[in-house]
Parts: sequence; structure tokens; C-alpha cells
Amino acid sequence: MAKICFVTGKKTMSGNRVSHANNKTLRRFEPNLLWKRIWVPEKACFVRMRVSARGLRIISKIGIEHVLADAKKNKRNSKGIL
Repeated sequence: MAKICFVTGKKTMSGNRVSHANNKTLRRFEPNLLWKRIWVPEKACFVRMRVSARGLRIISKIGIEHVLADAKKNKRNSKGIL
């Protein structure tokens, strides 16, 4: 499964690891993703989604209903949540 945040859309990036001698080798920057169960009051059930730490802050700030509505509008879906 791809490492993509359901809320923010963050995904793995690539870059260089630079040593003290300025040698460059490729590395991956992965987002801080967590599997979370979030209660959705309008459906009266838990929803399990993979979100980043930043995505959790967004959910706590604007609410899960707005996040799901925005994801539906932008056609993001995580295992049939919408």
C-alpha cells in the first residue's frame, strides 16, 4: 500500500543524503503516517484511516465531517470510507 495521507495527500518524497565529504546518495523522506480510528457522528461508526500527524491536527481543528466532505469533493478515498 502506498504511503499517502488521506487528509493532506502527503506522500513519499526522494532526496539526497549528503555526507561530510559531500557524497550524495538517494534516500526517501516518508510522511509520519498513523492508522487511526476516528468516530464519525453522522454515520454513528468508527472510520479507520491512514493519516499524517498534520492530518490529525486538521481533523481536530475543522472536524471529521468537513474533512470527509472535502475528500469526497477531491475524489480521495481510503478503502471505501466515502
